[in-house]
Amino acid sequence: MNKLTKREVMFIGFMLFSMLFGAGNLIFPAYLGQAAGENVWQAVSGFIISDAGLTVLAFIAIAKSGTFDALTNRVNPIFALLFPMAIYLSIGPGLAIPRAGSLAYEMGVKPFLPNAIESSPIALLVYTIVFFSIVFWFAKSPSKLVDRFGKILTPSLLVLIMIVFIKALFTDLSSFKEATLSYKENPISQGFLDGYQTMDAIGALIYGIIFTNIFKSKKITKQSIQVKYLAIIGLICGLLLTICYFIIAYLGASASIPGKVDNGAIVLSTVLQQLFGQSGIIVLGLIFTLACLCVCIGLITSCAQYFSSIFPKLSYIKWAILLCVISGFVANLGLSQILKVSVPVLGLVYPMAITLIILGLLHERLPFNNRPVYVMTIGLVGLFSLIEIINSTFLNGSFSDVLSNIPLQNNGFGWVIPGLLGLTIGSVFEKLKVNKETTIKKAKAA
Repeated sequence: MNKLTKREVMFIGFMLFSMLFGAGNLIFPAYLGQAAGENVWQAVSGFIISDAGLTVLAFIAIAKSGTFDALTNRVNPIFALLFPMAIYLSIGPGLAIPRAGSLAYEMGVKPFLPNAIESSPIALLVYTIVFFSIVFWFAKSPSKLVDRFGKILTPSLLVLIMIVFIKALFTDLSSFKEATLSYKENPISQGFLDGYQTMDAIGALIYGIIFTNIFKSKKITKQSIQVKYLAIIGLICGLLLTICYFIIAYLGASASIPGKVDNGAIVLSTVLQQLFGQSGIIVLGLIFTLACLCVCIGLITSCAQYFSSIFPKLSYIKWAILLCVISGFVANLGLSQILKVSVPVLGLVYPMAITLIILGLLHERLPFNNRPVYVMTIGLVGLFSLIEIINSTFLNGSFSDVLSNIPLQNNGFGWVIPGLLGLTIGSVFEKLKVNKETTIKKAKAA
């Protein structure tokens, strides 16, 4: 029986970590740490559950289903085409890839440029050409990703983070301040909601295609073995994410920043300057550049493999080139306009993705024929999310008071009740159908 060695499993776990750990994974826990203050450990625990926890569950759900395509086909063939495409476009060239490219420039290069150059669009253009050329070089050979990530990128990123942490332990930083905002009363639930912002659960769903190809190349076809490996790989990734989140949240809570802070980038810049002086900007730039590079490589690889399978007239290499060019172009346009489109799309996609993960995990325990349950549950969650997006985006919150009457809506989980309702309706519908068919069979037999 073909199998992976322990070394290969470890390196693949490292690879998954690098493909998920981007700019958002640095910024959000840093801001959480600063805002949560004395409640940082409760808040970051909630963050880890919704980020690393959902990521591991997503991989197990994909493994149990066989592929992401098999999981989405349980809903409807049209859904199986449109939903993955929405995910690939929104967190691929539509948002995550260009955002990572521009953030790598903002944090890794721009601070070191003369004032006359840093404001010039030429500087960003030159940087994105170099950045996405490197991304393409790594992504052009998917079979080599395990070695390149496991032996080069992931260890480099982890070493930089550990250097910062060790320095922080031996430096007299500020004591944790009083918690602010929602972190004061509900630190765990607020941290849980913050974990959504990394979009790692969605990333885990689309990265499944890479691991499917790895198993094919290793001729590992038995599903139970694939589930076992993906569970172990997910746990390795989850452990690395957990360690990094504890470190970054601790750094955020230790940063001495007067007044209100708008984002985690300011928090990290401040704390690294307190630790290393002006050299801290270089360290932070390296961390951001490596993290953004890893995420872009993973997303370009997954998107190119997906689109080459859907539209095979263009090869994987051509799709990789096209995606790099589009992402570089969007990064140079600036993200303000694309965010106006992409953020509502993610607001629709994310609750449906979480629901799909849960159904995939519970598939064998679902009653009767599974399709009605999938259709009604996903359908009502999607409908509620769509109404919520229309209300916030186009109607300026006109129906917010009405929607707030739905349980859990004020906590950001309003879609849960429609999901449970859909699960119930789907189960009842199928039960009635089965009873009717049974009655007809008995009548014919009589």
